[in-house]
Amino acid sequence: MPVEQPNDPFEDRFSAALHQAGGTFDTDRAALVAAGQAHGRRLRLRRRAAVAGGAAGLALVGVGGALLVPSEGEASTARRTSVAANGSGRPGSVSADEMVRTLEKLLPEGKVSGTQGRGTDDPLPPLAYVVFDDGKGAGAVSLSVDRIPRSGGAGAFVPAREVMPCPDTDAPTSGLDHCLTETLPDGSVVTLFQGYEYPDRRAETKAWGADLVTPAGQHVSVSEWNSPAQKGEPVSRSEPPLSLAQLKALAAAEEWRGVADALPEPSRQPAPSKTGAAEDATGIGGRRILAILTAALPDGLKVVSRGAQDTEFAYVVVDDGKGRSYVQINVQADMSDVAHQLYGPDSQTLPDGTRVATRQGPGEKGGEGVVMWTVDTMRADGRRVVISAFNSGRQDTAATRDQPALSMAQLREIALSPRWLVIEGG
Repeated sequence: MPVEQPNDPFEDRFSAALHQAGGTFDTDRAALVAAGQAHGRRLRLRRRAAVAGGAAGLALVGVGGALLVPSEGEASTARRTSVAANGSGRPGSVSADEMVRTLEKLLPEGKVSGTQGRGTDDPLPPLAYVVFDDGKGAGAVSLSVDRIPRSGGAGAFVPAREVMPCPDTDAPTSGLDHCLTETLPDGSVVTLFQGYEYPDRRAETKAWGADLVTPAGQHVSVSEWNSPAQKGEPVSRSEPPLSLAQLKALAAAEEWRGVADALPEPSRQPAPSKTGAAEDATGIGGRRILAILTAALPDGLKVVSRGAQDTEFAYVVVDDGKGRSYVQINVQADMSDVAHQLYGPDSQTLPDGTRVATRQGPGEKGGEGVVMWTVDTMRADGRRVVISAFNSGRQDTAATRDQPALSMAQLREIALSPRWLVIEGG
C-alpha cells in the first residue's frame, strides 16, 4: 500500500517476521503490535494511503525441496506434551521461562545470555529470545510461535500460501543474499533467507531466518543476527551463529508444534478467491490485481517479471524493446475517508464522481535518474486505484531509459478501467 517511503512487500513481510521475533521488549511497541492485529491494520492502511507515492513489490514465488524433520512417534509426542504441560495459567499453557528453556535446549553448544520470553498466556505470540555465543562472537537469536487462521469452507491450510514467500529472481530491491522455500515431508513449508537488517545495507548487521508453516497452521518464525541485538549494537561476528541447516532444524522442532497447539484457535479467514489469494474486509486479492493489470497492458510490451502481494498490490516489469520499466499498482476498497488528503485542488473530478490526480517526478528509492509517473484515482464508492511506472526495471538502480514504457495517458486508461469495479468478492 502506498507509504511515504515506499517499502517492498517482501521487505514488509521480512521486517514483520523479524519484529515479531524481535528481542527488544519496548512496552509501547508491544502495545502497538497487540492493538494492530485487527483494528490497527485498518488504521495503518488508512494512514499510509493518505500519503502520495507507491510501494515496490516482489513476486511471491517459492521452489520445491525437501527437509528431514523429526518423525512422529512416542519421543516427539512426549516432547510436545512436556512443553505444553509447564505453563503458568490454563491447562496446557506454556510459560515464558519454558519458551526460553526450550530454545536453549535446541541450540548448539555455546553460551546463552540476555534471555527474554513470552508465554502462551500473553496477548502477543509466545517468544523466546537469547544472545548466543558459540565461541565466535555473540549473536541474537529469536523465535516466535503462532497459529494461522483457518480459511473458509473446509478449513484446510495451504502452507505454501501462508509461509513468507521468496521474491522473484528478477524482482527489484529484494535486499537478500539468498532465499529458498522448501517443502517438508510432512507437508510443512519453510522459507529460509539470508539478508540484512536494513535492506539498503547501510549497516553491516545481517539478518537470517526461517519461516515455517505446517498443514495444521502452526507457524514458527526464527530470526538471528550477527550482533548481540537486532539494532543499535555493532556487529560482533561476520555471520549470524546458526547455519541455514540449523535454522531449518530449529524451526521444524516438534517442541514448537506443542506450543502452537496450546494457543487459542484463531478466527477463520475469508475463503481464498478463485485465483487463490485470500481477501479480507479491507483487502483485494493481489493475484487478481496482477491478472487484470497484465491483461490491461498496451500492445508491444513484453512482461519479463511479475508478482503480487497477498492483497491490494501487484507489479510487472515490462520491456518495449527500449529497456525495462517497472510498473506497480495498488487497489484499495473504501478509502473515502482520506480522499481529502489524497486529492487536492489540482485533481480532476469526472462526471461519475471519480477523482483523478497525476504526478510526475523523481523516483523515491534513490536510483540515479529514475523518474516516477503516477495516476491516482478514487471512485465515488471509495475504491482507489493508483498506478506508477518508472524508467528502470527497479527503483534503486540507475535509469535504463529516458521515460517509463507507459505514457501518462496509458496509465490513466488502466487506472480508470471498469474491470477494477468487479474484482472484489470472489
